[in-house]
Amino acid sequence: MGKRKNVIAYLFVSPWIIGFILFTGGPILAVILLSFCKWDLIAPPRWVGLENYIKMFRSESEFWMVLKFTLFYTLLSVIVSVGWALFTALLLNQKVKGVRVFSFFYFVPAVVPMIALTFAFQLIFNKELGVVNYLLTLIRIRNTPNWLMDPNYVTWLVAVLNIYTFYTGQMMLIFDSALKEVPKELYEAAEIDGAGPLTRFFRITLPTISPILLFNLVTATINSLSASFTLIYPLTGGGPGKVTQAISLDIYYNAFKTFRLGYASAEAVILFCISAVVSLLMFILSKKWVYYEV
Repeated sequence: MGKRKNVIAYLFVSPWIIGFILFTGGPILAVILLSFCKWDLIAPPRWVGLENYIKMFRSESEFWMVLKFTLFYTLLSVIVSVGWALFTALLLNQKVKGVRVFSFFYFVPAVVPMIALTFAFQLIFNKELGVVNYLLTLIRIRNTPNWLMDPNYVTWLVAVLNIYTFYTGQMMLIFDSALKEVPKELYEAAEIDGAGPLTRFFRITLPTISPILLFNLVTATINSLSASFTLIYPLTGGGPGKVTQAISLDIYYNAFKTFRLGYASAEAVILFCISAVVSLLMFILSKKWVYYEV
């Protein structure tokens, strides 16, 4: 009877296992194997060993510039998106009239398709026709910046625009739910002891929601590393030059523009390793600041 129950249970989970092997585990293994091959989609793959990795890490390789921007973009976008999500969630937990209306407007950018948002950003930050530069001219700034073509501005801009992505709206909702679970008795006791708003935030709110903060930091980091393509490619195409070329864009460029599937697979493996190492470090460091029981 027990064995029969186990067989039935395995039958129920078998669709997920088959789907994982076919659509996730299998492609991951294929990418790892292809990273040791040279393949142009026409001739059969040819085994070249570590040649793709050696090319990637040569001192004159453009991969270093791509890696530098990827790390900069990830760090800044995580700080901006998680900070903005927490800030808006805190605002939504204030006792003010019309808070539901504010929550609607805060979340609206998250449900707008990213491609539509990026085209809107292209118009907003256009040097000649953009609204931003028009507002700057009203305060007598004549030499308005070329936001999307100047390397000094565009690298910061693409990271800051992460606050309008779906993931930031999702994090805001998660923070909002966590803040509603903070025991009110803790705030009342702190107020009786004379604690101010900042003290209550850093001594009560942050420690209580620290597991949720860790979850959002990890997911935001992985999303910034792997899903940056959806924001950057339609907005800048990786330009000007390769200033905003993240690894995810470089994988697409090498795989489907120059047909270097082996090199692109090696980049995908490195991106996977970076995501795994960064996530592992965050979990190790979390032992010092995450509290699962308050």
